[in-house]
Amino acid sequence: MRFPNGWVGGVALVAGPVLVLAGTLLRSPFHFFFPDQIRAFVDHPGLVGAAYTAFLAGTVVLWAAVAYLAQRIGVRSPGWATWGGVLVTVGLFGRTFHAGVDHAAFSATRNLGVERATDLVARGYGDLHLFSFLSFTIMFGWFVLAFGAYRGGVLGKVRSVALASMGLLPLGVLKGTEVVSVVGAVGLCVALVPLGVRVLRAQPRPARKTVLTAVPVAIGLGALAVLSTLG
Repeated sequence: MRFPNGWVGGVALVAGPVLVLAGTLLRSPFHFFFPDQIRAFVDHPGLVGAAYTAFLAGTVVLWAAVAYLAQRIGVRSPGWATWGGVLVTVGLFGRTFHAGVDHAAFSATRNLGVERATDLVARGYGDLHLFSFLSFTIMFGWFVLAFGAYRGGVLGKVRSVALASMGLLPLGVLKGTEVVSVVGAVGLCVALVPLGVRVLRAQPRPARKTVLTAVPVAIGLGALAVLSTLG
């Protein structure tokens, strides 16, 4: 059996883009650069927190969507599947790293206040780290994957271009929403959500035993999630 399988890949193809779009739209009312994002968090902590959480969740879920898409591309274009899958996945790791810094900045805002938190972020904004050298993957990877999806016959021209538009999404710490952000997030949905729906519809109906097993597993995972917050 391949991993991710059709169920995991199909859910990820739908949920990942939708979460990214939700996070992008939720932070669209606020100005783009980090001082404005920090002030927005102070004025609207619930909304801004939900926006960044949704975007992070979508970024994490997208790894499975990309892995499944690369499997499909690899049937006809293994080279493009490999390079596109690797570059985009590394780029997703980069965005996840940025999300961790975002969380630290918001935590500093709660504990130190707006001025000190803004100064702290400004002082360290240009510091080098591993993903400073890999940030090109965050944008460039989507162009490679989109071309591979077209060459591999997985997506047509329009949806391949839509997938490539994800490469327009701005990158970095505490970045808000611009017009190109919405274009990229919508393009991601146009490219992947219909494919995810088709994949899910093609899956065999789960056996009764599988469904019954999934319930206690889900409860157990939920309990572990709660316990994880205590350590």
